[in-house]
Amino acid sequence: MSCGNACQALTKPAFGEKEACKLVDNVFGLKVSWIRPLPSYDDQNFHVRVSGDATGPEGAPEYVLKITNWADSREPELVEAQTRAMMFLSAEGFPSATPCPTKEDGIMSLVPAGSGDKKYMVRLLTYLPGVPVAKIAANTQILYDIGKLAASLDKALSEKFHHPSVKSLHRGQFIWNLANVPLLDQYIYALGQNKYREVVEQVIQQFKEKVIPKLTSFRACINHGDLNDHNILVDSGSASPEAPQYRVSGILDFSDMSYGYYVFEVAITIMYMMVESADPLRVGGHVLAGFESVLPLTTEERAALFLLVSGRFSQSLVIAAHTALLYPENREYLMITAKSGWKHLMKMFEVGQEAVEQLWFETARAYGDCGAA
Repeated sequence: MSCGNACQALTKPAFGEKEACKLVDNVFGLKVSWIRPLPSYDDQNFHVRVSGDATGPEGAPEYVLKITNWADSREPELVEAQTRAMMFLSAEGFPSATPCPTKEDGIMSLVPAGSGDKKYMVRLLTYLPGVPVAKIAANTQILYDIGKLAASLDKALSEKFHHPSVKSLHRGQFIWNLANVPLLDQYIYALGQNKYREVVEQVIQQFKEKVIPKLTSFRACINHGDLNDHNILVDSGSASPEAPQYRVSGILDFSDMSYGYYVFEVAITIMYMMVESADPLRVGGHVLAGFESVLPLTTEERAALFLLVSGRFSQSLVIAAHTALLYPENREYLMITAKSGWKHLMKMFEVGQEAVEQLWFETARAYGDCGAA
């Protein structure tokens, strides 16, 4: 999900299915045999199958036609950085989509919409198999693997990804960067006056006092920034439906990539893995154990983890409420996290930072004691 530098009203693309089919033909030279819309935050996505190639599923390859929102389409270098990162990660063995070349042999194309002056960036990405983590009962094994993936992904991007477009990932006022939790002050009105707002105000104030001064002590990196339960796909390699053995089969949506810190990624991942869990407070320890099998956190980073997870909950809930006011027709998708997110954030504060951290750290330590890492 993306919300621009100031979370301003974004013009979400509104292409019909016939227009989308024409785009695939005109830009990529492929004929669509089947198409259906996919849910999205502020871009527009279509799942398409094209004819004329017998290499894909059921005799025809499948793609996702991704039409980027108008605001982000005006930053082509940023969209290129996201796309080049996907290509890099795929080459490194990560389950990331890759772009289908345009007829001009590019990786994306800027196209007009209707009679207006707005133009949208269009890409055709390979379709990845699997189901979102949100659709399964995530076990401790897949939570550990997702934590390990988060660390490995950021480490690979930060150490090996050197495309010239990478400088565009310095996104100072980007609302979804965890460093910018204080910017929520200007959108908190969307919550109204209630107990939820009071907790978010506490999070913002504590974030200003306890996290912002410590940022320079955290290890910097490139963050994917949105490893949520709908952006991680899994499939089951187990023949037993009673005890499926899941593996990550896809990583989606790189639109929130930015420069940040390693501890940001693990906090974001913990928060989103909590959303659909039946035992959300225990999730953090399993994700943390996987992450630390690749990149152990420092004392300063661990001390910030509770507020970083709380900060991401606050970002997700406040920005969703704000954006739903702008786009009421997309309210159901925008408020997915809110269905359980408020309950989890309130529970974290009810239990308290010390008890939650103790649960996370003892769970993660048990992996080390057993040699799981």
